[in-house]
Amino acid sequence: MSKTFVNEVQDYLTLRRGLGCRLVGQGALLLDFGRFLDRLDHRGPITTELALRWAQAPRSKDPDQTARRLGAVRGFLRHRTGVDPATEVPAAQLLGSGIRRKPPHIYTQHEVKALLREAETLWPRGGLRPHCYVTLFSLLLCTGLRISEALHLEDRDVDLRAGILTIRDGKFGKTRLVPLHPTALAPLRRYRAHRLRLIQASHSFFCTDKYPTLSYSAVRMVFVVLRKRLGWERSGRTRRPRIHDMRHTFAVRCLERWYREGVDVDHKIAHLATYLGHVEISDTYWYLSAVPEISALVMQRFERFARQAQEVVS
Repeated sequence: MSKTFVNEVQDYLTLRRGLGCRLVGQGALLLDFGRFLDRLDHRGPITTELALRWAQAPRSKDPDQTARRLGAVRGFLRHRTGVDPATEVPAAQLLGSGIRRKPPHIYTQHEVKALLREAETLWPRGGLRPHCYVTLFSLLLCTGLRISEALHLEDRDVDLRAGILTIRDGKFGKTRLVPLHPTALAPLRRYRAHRLRLIQASHSFFCTDKYPTLSYSAVRMVFVVLRKRLGWERSGRTRRPRIHDMRHTFAVRCLERWYREGVDVDHKIAHLATYLGHVEISDTYWYLSAVPEISALVMQRFERFARQAQEVVS
């Protein structure tokens, strides 16, 4: 019995995941593509026309969805050309890139203080839960960690003597060391001591009186409650504040500081990319054009450079 297309997709995903790729969202799309072909009882090479028909099937208000769906199957189709050379691989960006990144919300110092004050009021007063959330949000803001990385921290991963976090199995399955600023150590020690007084043994660094580990959905629910209490809506902002914007805020504040200090940002940005766990340095350079605060500083530096160049010439 010949393999179904779903079987082929599963074999492809097994191969890629064996190489360290997670392919969670993309894997779900590929399996849907395989089911689409099997429902058609398709035989023979996969054509661009078939891939387009599948990519364009859902009706969505998102104008980039079709391009993202088509981009998701290109890797599988390239792989399949090794089995069936007649397989057609749609041209890159045939329907556009499918990527339209909205400018992030950059937290002001006033907003940061307000969020942490509100987190302190969480129930139960004096319990571990409010202390946990204040510490969690503070850590995200001062390190730029992904929320998933912070929630996966085990107690052994937080070395407060050396001042280093060990991020295990981060995005793309990579592990990295994240040095902490000295000012972050005392609050983390206070949180750990408070946690140990209330919970004798804890595998996870972040936990509450009720839950030994925190899920992203639970943290997001708490954040949404705090956001509503603070009245943070989209009006007057680039977007409604999100947890992930704490990571963006850290990156932008670093770049702002370097520009103001006159350091070589092109040299420093590679260090920032490593610290943040970016696989592509272009992900870090994105802030230079996408965030108004940074764009303004870039223009100011260019104007100074242009004036100095003109003075030399004249």
